[in-house]
Amino acid sequence: MAPLVAMTCAGFSGYALLLTVAPLWAVEGGATTAGSGLVNGVLLLFTVLTQLLVPRALHRFGWGPALAVGLALLGVPGVLMSLNNALGAVLALSAVRGVGFGVLTVAGSAAVAALVGAERRGEAIGAYGLAVALPNLVLLPAGPWIAESLGWWVVFALSALPLVGIPAAFRLSSALRLSAPDLHPGTTVSPDPDDPEFKAYLRLMRPMMLLLAVTLAGGAVITFTPQMVDSPSVAAGGLFLMGLSAAFSRWRVGALADRYGPQRFVVPLVPLTGVGMALVAWSVASSDGVRVGSFLVAMLLVGLCYGGLQNLTLLISFTAVSRRHHNLASAVWNVGFDAGTALGSVAVGVIAQLTSFATAFLVAGAIAVATLPLALQGRTGSAARRTRRVGMERAEPPRET
Repeated sequence: MAPLVAMTCAGFSGYALLLTVAPLWAVEGGATTAGSGLVNGVLLLFTVLTQLLVPRALHRFGWGPALAVGLALLGVPGVLMSLNNALGAVLALSAVRGVGFGVLTVAGSAAVAALVGAERRGEAIGAYGLAVALPNLVLLPAGPWIAESLGWWVVFALSALPLVGIPAAFRLSSALRLSAPDLHPGTTVSPDPDDPEFKAYLRLMRPMMLLLAVTLAGGAVITFTPQMVDSPSVAAGGLFLMGLSAAFSRWRVGALADRYGPQRFVVPLVPLTGVGMALVAWSVASSDGVRVGSFLVAMLLVGLCYGGLQNLTLLISFTAVSRRHHNLASAVWNVGFDAGTALGSVAVGVIAQLTSFATAFLVAGAIAVATLPLALQGRTGSAARRTRRVGMERAEPPRET
């Protein structure tokens, strides 16, 4: 877990710094609100397209080389972005960063399932989630402030931090060679007629749609908070509180899910997402400026749901399929995460330009609440599915330690 956490922190540091800064950089170059929303939309479009190919790439080229290339593609374009703030250049470099981010996200979450047994997987996902959340907590709200106070070039230089994670990626590859030798090049996995891939896809749709809805809401808040809140300090404070509650919930809910099961935590978090988004909308609806107190409370609520549902849906995804499909589960989960974030950036940007940010956030909250039937659906037969998955894992050959 140690090299996984180090690599994840380095990779997500470069990602978090530019998530709010790159759209502002495009605005600096003359882009409209809708144009700035395209920046993260293109980043995550290429992330999603890449994620679908990562399981095969890991098996063909190996974890170390694939991760090294991914980290390089995530870190180098940020430096090049400092040379041109035209929307076309920002979009092109964001696309390259999306390819690198796609590799990092799928490999990172798949490594958790390969390294840790099912009985402590929620706790391990929590530790991995903390490594993801901490850079977002510190650097995501700090990015605009660094750009304004210290200079844009400082942000773009720091965005190369993913390169620092390359040595940890090779150490992680060595650890996986011992704990999961069947996941490396040169091994073959025979098709199982009783557990075909298309059935695994179907079982993964429910957690993916739940995740997509909450990340659509969270992605919209992250992307547009610096633009809709006039005070940089209030915007930074809100993003910090959202990151703090997301980090805490993503970390702690895993251990609780190991003990009590993830389903009882999913159901209340879905409508709570809608409540948080409605409160964000009300806080920014006034023409006199943002209602600071309610805005900060709303950011705490959205962050709590945003982090908790990330952990729970990943745990449900791994539980829904056999170990041979864990890389597929990681890819599908990450597609849901980044597709939701991209939709939150692009669609909410367009709606906000046509109407207002308040209306756009109400729409995003309504989409989250609309997935409540999917959350309630998991109550039926969840114990049977959990028993079946544990039985399948016990039937598989023991892993080397």
